[in-house]
Order: sequence, then structure tokens, then C-alpha cells
Amino acid sequence: MSNIDPVSGYPTYDQQPSRPERSVRSQAGARRVALAICTIADIAAASLGLWILLFLLDANRANVFVEFVQGLADWLAWWSQDISTMDTEGLRVVLNYGLPAVMYLLIGHGIAARLNRS
Repeated sequence: MSNIDPVSGYPTYDQQPSRPERSVRSQAGARRVALAICTIADIAAASLGLWILLFLLDANRANVFVEFVQGLADWLAWWSQDISTMDTEGLRVVLNYGLPAVMYLLIGHGIAARLNRS
């Protein structure tokens, strides 16, 4: 049953839609999850990029920070180790650690974009 609202002139309904804020909440939740996924992907890619930079700058590998960054990069890029076996060590590190960095960014931001669309 609908009645006409005298102020707006639009029809009013006796029954309100059930929980319209539910979709707003689910969108906000999806945005939070998308932000978390983007942040994790960005941190992973930044860690790999930092290791590439430290390697190319010939950082002291005995340093605790450099060891930490190398260990983190090795953990993140375990699946791409020795994909390319170049003679030039710098190029090999760039390819073996750069590929996972790009993949983490593409996959992470792609998933986040899909979550934000829905």
C-alpha cells in the first residue's frame, strides 16, 4: 500500500525495506579488506625493491638490517628463485626479485579493485 507524501509528492510505503544499511556496511567492510590487501602487497613489493637496491649498492651483508631485508626478500621470493640464471649477478637479482614484486603488486591491487567494485 502506498500513500502520497504531501510534502515531497513522492509515494510512501507502509513497509520499509529491510535493513538498507546492510549494503553500506558490506561495502565499507569490502573497502577495509581491499585496503589491507593493497597495504600487504605494497609492503611485500617495497621489501623486495629494498633488497634489490641494497644488493645493487653493494651493502654490507654482515649488517643486521641488510640480513633481515635479505631474509625477508628470500622468504617472499622463494617461488621465483633461479627463474633467470644470468651471468651478471646484478641483473639476476633484479629479475629474480623484481618479478615477485611486480606480481604482488598486480595481484594485490587487482583483488582490491575487484573488491571495491562489488
